[in-house]
Amino acid sequence: MVFRAAVITASDRSYRGEREDESGPLVAQMLKAAGYQVVSCDILPDERHTLADRMKAICDKNEADLIVTTGGTGFSPRDCTPEATMDIAERPVPGIPEAMRAYGLQKTNRAILSRSAAAIRGKTLIINLPGSPRAAKENLECVLDALEHGLQMLTGAPETPE
Repeated sequence: MVFRAAVITASDRSYRGEREDESGPLVAQMLKAAGYQVVSCDILPDERHTLADRMKAICDKNEADLIVTTGGTGFSPRDCTPEATMDIAERPVPGIPEAMRAYGLQKTNRAILSRSAAAIRGKTLIINLPGSPRAAKENLECVLDALEHGLQMLTGAPETPE
């Protein structure tokens, strides 16, 4: 089964056109290479309600099985992606960000500063990645292989033989 993925970049500067979004396209490319159908890519400002509303719409309209966000997970006063995610969450998935932080710690002690979250709403899994292209790539690489099994359980899709 091909799972559907939506990518959301949270960045005021990219939203205003002041900086090119590098992380969103990189995440979309990685998902496509892993066999996902990328159904949407959005660049949104660091606005909690805007991010929550878009994620909620994707989930509630069953537009995607997976939402991957990039950006808004740090300490900046405008970083609010984890809060937006948890605002609409029905069930938290703490193991995903725990694994990403543990993996990141092997490369930099700054991984402890990530506030990434993961949660389920309906039949959609939401995962927050950091905004830097390198960190987004490393974090997604860390969890990508395990996602298929989780999405099969979440969506009721038949398991593929190994």
